[in-house]
Amino acid sequence: MNARTEPAPAGSDAIARPPLVRELLLVAGLFLVYKFGRQLATGHTGGALHNAHRVWDFERAVHLPGEGAVQSLLLHGDGLVHLANTYYAAVHFPATVAFLVWLYLRRPAHYVWARRVLAAVTAAALVLHLLFPLAPPRMLAATGLVDTARLYGPSVYGDPATDSLSNQFAAMPSLHFGWALMVAIGLIVATRSRWRWLWLLHPLLTLLVIVGTANHYWLDAMVATALLGLALTAVPLPHRTASTADRPQDSLVPAPAGEQTLVGAVR
Repeated sequence: MNARTEPAPAGSDAIARPPLVRELLLVAGLFLVYKFGRQLATGHTGGALHNAHRVWDFERAVHLPGEGAVQSLLLHGDGLVHLANTYYAAVHFPATVAFLVWLYLRRPAHYVWARRVLAAVTAAALVLHLLFPLAPPRMLAATGLVDTARLYGPSVYGDPATDSLSNQFAAMPSLHFGWALMVAIGLIVATRSRWRWLWLLHPLLTLLVIVGTANHYWLDAMVATALLGLALTAVPLPHRTASTADRPQDSLVPAPAGEQTLVGAVR
């Protein structure tokens, strides 16, 4: 049986990887724009607390489960609540970066798609943060919830009156949950392992953490899910090929007429 080496077909991962420097600049630029936009939304304490009361009352009116039920589970032990605070502080951004890096290296066509979806969700979230500043439940006395990060640590936030690095009145939508859900969806779409559905544990755990630590309402995650759904509808999914789903970048795949093609060997 003869074997020959061919360039990968158009649209495959082998020719879909965008320039690294451009991607680094693009992602860094988007992050800086987002951080700057969050700063524009600071200082709306009165409106953010008013909106928090509205969200809390709405959730009770539609009989959503109380966030306190989740927090009470975390407060059963100092170690558990400290672990939840650590997950909130340390997993969100690194997990998303690792997801993008892995896609860039192993599933470039899916990387472009995922990056576009994440950018769309983040941009929509920024607009909503500006239009609807919202204090998290840990700041609202009516919830009866405690600020677990402040009491047990670690905390990524300082005093809202002096914190110049983050906008604490940007609870809706929850990008912690929106990004986590996109990471799971992206990995499920880009792979074919029988275990790939377990990636859904990441957004599920993230949901329990953001609610249990009183950083977000249930509604924040629901709105993030809706925005992600719109972004997924607007951004077309890349065409699935053998190399984009379940094969290494450089692997032999059967070719027609008894031949074998080395996909991705010539770049």
